[in-house]
Amino acid sequence: MSEQQGAPDQLPAGKSQGGASATYQVVLYELENFQGRKVELTAECKDVTEKSLDKVSSVMVESGPWVAFERQGFSGEQFILEKGEYPRWSTWTNSHSGYFLMSLRPLKDGAEHKLQLFEGPGFNGRKMEIVDDDVPSLWAHGFHDRVASIKALNGAWVGYMYPGYRGCQFVFEQGEYKHWNDWEAATPQIQSVRRVRDMQWHKRGCFTSPAPAPAPAPAPAPPAPPAAPTGSS
Repeated sequence: MSEQQGAPDQLPAGKSQGGASATYQVVLYELENFQGRKVELTAECKDVTEKSLDKVSSVMVESGPWVAFERQGFSGEQFILEKGEYPRWSTWTNSHSGYFLMSLRPLKDGAEHKLQLFEGPGFNGRKMEIVDDDVPSLWAHGFHDRVASIKALNGAWVGYMYPGYRGCQFVFEQGEYKHWNDWEAATPQIQSVRRVRDMQWHKRGCFTSPAPAPAPAPAPAPPAPPAAPTGSS
């Protein structure tokens, strides 16, 4: 990931924000549905092929959270892995741009979450502050597709290209992101954001996207018109 100004130094695995003790444990499987060769990790891995895996197609997160990447060296699209089971690629992303993982590392989080979004680069333009909340759509707050700079003041966050936590994911750890290139995005497009669920602070752990609203029931068919009277013979 690009270096962000104001971001704290990388903490060693096993430690979380604020100095509190935390554990990180994940099991990687080469094939879907937890099949094939497997490797257990408690610290970062820059290249899963160094662990005798050709790729990672399913994951079990015992404790975390973790951020995984589609390419070696913590590069490419990012994927958040909170506590839970991920039997295939569609359980950690819906962007359809990557189908397996090649590197991952523990992700720092905290008990509190505070995020500031800016419409322009360099923290200019329209501003929105989010405190301990998830926002499934930024449109209602005046951000029509464009978020060009971000300050993550507390906790870890995930931004998505589309409303409803869909599309490519971008991870924001505590620090300043003056330009969308700082979070390795090609465009300043973010339309939904949410907090990362760390089991140390959030007992549920894994984030579950809300189910879509049921479709409205079809309107009843209008009554048939009355039959025309029959003429007398």
